[in-house]
Amino acid sequence: MIQFQKIEQQKKQYLSLLLLADEQESMIDRYLEQGTLYIMQQEETVIGVCVVLFTSETELEVKNLAIAEEQQGNGYGRMFLEWIAEQYQGTAEWLILGTGDSPKTIPFYEKCGFVQYQRILHFFLKNYDHPIWEDGVLLDDMVYLRKPL
Repeated sequence: MIQFQKIEQQKKQYLSLLLLADEQESMIDRYLEQGTLYIMQQEETVIGVCVVLFTSETELEVKNLAIAEEQQGNGYGRMFLEWIAEQYQGTAEWLILGTGDSPKTIPFYEKCGFVQYQRILHFFLKNYDHPIWEDGVLLDDMVYLRKPL
C-alpha cells in the first residue's frame, strides 16, 4: 500500500533520492528548507520524494520529484504528481516544474498533462558545476512545463 507523508525535519536524510532528480547538492540546498518535502512509502520503504514550493500567488512549483531507480516505470511518478495536485487543489492556478530538455523526462511530464511554456537557455551549463547527461543527452536548457491546478 502506498502512503504519503510530509517531512518537516531532517530533510537531508532523503538526499540520496533527491540527488536522482537534481544531482548537485548545492542546488538542492537552494530550495529544500523553504520547500515542503513529501515522501512516498510502500510499506516501510521510502520509494519517492517530492519537494514543492509556492513561487508566486498563482504558481506552485515541483522543485524535485524522484522515484527510487528500482521502482521507476511503475507509475509512481505520475501517482505522486496526481497526489500533489489533489493536495494543493484550489491554492494556486498552476502546478509548474522545470526540467532538462531530455527525451526521457519531457514526454513523461507531457503524458501527465503538463504543457511546455517557457525555456531558460543554457540554465544547466551556467548553474551546475559539471555537465549533466541524461540518456546520452547533455542537458543545457531548462524547460518549464505547467498544468492547471
